[in-house]
Amino acid sequence: MDGSLPALYLGVLIVLLGVSAWFVLGQIIKTRRIETTLARLQRKLKQEPGTTQEYFELGSIYLSKKLATQAIPLLQKALKAAENEQETYLAPIYNALGYAYFIQEQYDLAIRYYKDALKNQPEYVTAANNLGHAYEKKNLAQPALEAYQHTLRHDPNNGIAQRRVSSLQKRLSGASAS
Repeated sequence: MDGSLPALYLGVLIVLLGVSAWFVLGQIIKTRRIETTLARLQRKLKQEPGTTQEYFELGSIYLSKKLATQAIPLLQKALKAAENEQETYLAPIYNALGYAYFIQEQYDLAIRYYKDALKNQPEYVTAANNLGHAYEKKNLAQPALEAYQHTLRHDPNNGIAQRRVSSLQKRLSGASAS
């Protein structure tokens, strides 16, 4: 009995260390994969024009690193390449451009690109949520509410939109009561 408690603690410690090592190893592999893709795309796009997907992928990697100034020209090239390739599914590119401007606090441009994403694909709830968030940053509660309600029309179970609609409705009803 005296030896079982330390053995139990040791067992729990080993399990915790194993789980931690698994997560750290997963992150290392994921980071390595992203960095390899980044290097490959940078090399390729320096040598020759790329495809819509290549420009979009590289721009998205820069956005994930919060490097909006490097992402924007690539995403614009993705749009231009999409026109040349006669792509019709442009909503993710517009949304990514909107996000790039959003993280630079250029909310008017972000709103423009989020609206373009929704014009291209009205049921794109990520763009609608992002549009609502950009309107909120500009303190435009009514358009933000409308954007989140748009999300809920296409995805009634969207938790973000549900919370934001509730909050904005309270704020608007409190403002109109004043």
